[in-house]
Amino acid sequence: MSTPDQFHALMRDVTRLTAGQPLDAALQAQLNAQAGPDSALFQDIFAACRQGVADGWMCGREGGGIRYGRVIKPAPDLDGCSVDVVDMDDLAGPHHAHPNGEIDMVMPLTNDARFDGHGAGWLVYGPGSSHSPTVSRGRALVLYLLPGGAIEFTRPG
Repeated sequence: MSTPDQFHALMRDVTRLTAGQPLDAALQAQLNAQAGPDSALFQDIFAACRQGVADGWMCGREGGGIRYGRVIKPAPDLDGCSVDVVDMDDLAGPHHAHPNGEIDMVMPLTNDARFDGHGAGWLVYGPGSSHSPTVSRGRALVLYLLPGGAIEFTRPG
């Protein structure tokens, strides 16, 4: 059983690992080493996301074949990050930029599913980066931590 409050507590455990760190390849490696797919924290978050989707308090909106939703608005106890979760199945989402960067947790629901070419684990995009988020080879949940909740929907350049 997972509730929004329990999920928020799990996100505090993640942001303790990311607080004050530059959003770069070193942070990505650190997250995958300390909270990777085989860790209890990753498994607890994955279970909470599956339960939240099933219970309807997560990914409650749908557009363009993507189920999505902002689960937590930018919060001081999450180092100012917001938390969004999407449920995607073999498709590309809308192009967007990350003014402050983005920390993604990739949770494949289909064994071979990839998010932007990456399987289960953490993916970090630095400030000013952009992409068309793409799930291929199956279905995945993807959790996005956005510093300051900042995201700008753009056209690919």
